[in-house]
Amino acid sequence: MVGPGEIARRARSSYSGRLESLPILALSVHSACNCRCVMCDIWKANAEKREISVEDLERHVDAIRSLRVQRVMLTGGEPLLHRNLWALCSRLQAMRIRITLVTTGLLIEPHAADIAATIDTVVISLDGDREVHDAIRRVKSGFDRIARGVMAMHAEYPTPRLIARSVVQRDNFATLDRTILAAQAMGFDEISFLAADVSSQAFNRDVPWNDQRIAEVAIGAASLDRLKAAIDRAVVAAPDLFDNGFVAGGRASLDRIHHYYSALAGVAEFPPVQCNAPWVSAVLEPGDRLRPCFFHPVYGSASDGLEQALNSDRSIAFRRGLDVEHNDTCRRCVCSLNLSLTRAV
Repeated sequence: MVGPGEIARRARSSYSGRLESLPILALSVHSACNCRCVMCDIWKANAEKREISVEDLERHVDAIRSLRVQRVMLTGGEPLLHRNLWALCSRLQAMRIRITLVTTGLLIEPHAADIAATIDTVVISLDGDREVHDAIRRVKSGFDRIARGVMAMHAEYPTPRLIARSVVQRDNFATLDRTILAAQAMGFDEISFLAADVSSQAFNRDVPWNDQRIAEVAIGAASLDRLKAAIDRAVVAAPDLFDNGFVAGGRASLDRIHHYYSALAGVAEFPPVQCNAPWVSAVLEPGDRLRPCFFHPVYGSASDGLEQALNSDRSIAFRRGLDVEHNDTCRRCVCSLNLSLTRAV
């Protein structure tokens, strides 16, 4: 019997490396952020505010059409800091592209009407109940501002799908149950959980974190039993929210986080990763910097065209040589995208 690793190897060997379509394009539309999260360094570059302008987007419209982009994710930094975000969204809407907004949630309330008019999915960072969230985000009354924003979205029509995104780490794992119940009470449609990325150079890290910095965020070996107990407690506290899909991925998603931190602590292997992000998506940053995903380094510049950059010799070589099963960045990745789409070869 041929195993999944051999199937993937054979697929890579026959794959030309060219991308004929790109279902998802992430636009990092603004480099600054309005939080100071303990597990992220993006805010440390706030003095240098860069954004993707409408004019920048216009240069890539033909390529976006040619690549048949279906969804654009607006990320950052904080997209709602963009000076002309709604004009950018209107241009995407004109191409019948679905739009996801990934946001800290602090500015949703004043922009609720524009969000409802242009965005179909809103992903909002939520790292705990009021006390825990505000301590992690280091923004006074941040939790309450998110709550008011979600309430404002429910007053609009149509109301986008509202997803809470929570990063499980040292400062909030013990209160997973309260995070879930807070998200439900606030009016979210779903909550998803990720482990904290402590290994890559994503999120404005010039160099990977050292051991001391990792220990400030990661859940260490001495706390793994407490993490498992917190997961058990969350399931017991709200079993219906695990059964009905409110907690994305159910208990398995939290058990995977326990598995991940166990590997970081050196007492387990990293959990298997199934991801085809570099073949079905890309990340475009201000200045036309292009990444295959959020966690791998920049591999090209779209200044001479997005499609040309995606199919440059360097980009093709990266995809042909990427073995997700064994690549160290992929093995340690906290996130995965695995679209069930046929890649054009």
